[in-house]
Amino acid sequence: MAAWGETSEEEEDSQEEEIVEALITRSESKSDLESIENLSQLKDKVRGLRKAKVEKLLFTVMDECETITAENCMLKDVCFELKNDVRMLERKKIELEHVNEILKCEKLKAEEKALPYQHKRGSV
Repeated sequence: MAAWGETSEEEEDSQEEEIVEALITRSESKSDLESIENLSQLKDKVRGLRKAKVEKLLFTVMDECETITAENCMLKDVCFELKNDVRMLERKKIELEHVNEILKCEKLKAEEKALPYQHKRGSV
């Protein structure tokens, strides 16, 4: 029998199986039928691991998730800023189009005023 704080190989195996079953149950509830093959492969791989290895992998995955979450937050901030920039540029575009229309009208008026002078010069 194992001393306090130590676990036998059978106890470790049963703990590993519990972890694997918990992971698979969690994954199955979120996945479709196509991922059953992947879950079976995962179960087979994890069965051979010791509890410490499983814990290490879980902590690694948790760290990666934290990193991805932080990157996601930064990307959301960048997207928010870009959306604001796009809105500002759209407003400026509308303003410039309006100014352009005004200038076209002024140009036409100036050409109309200049037209009688050109006819007088040409007929003289």
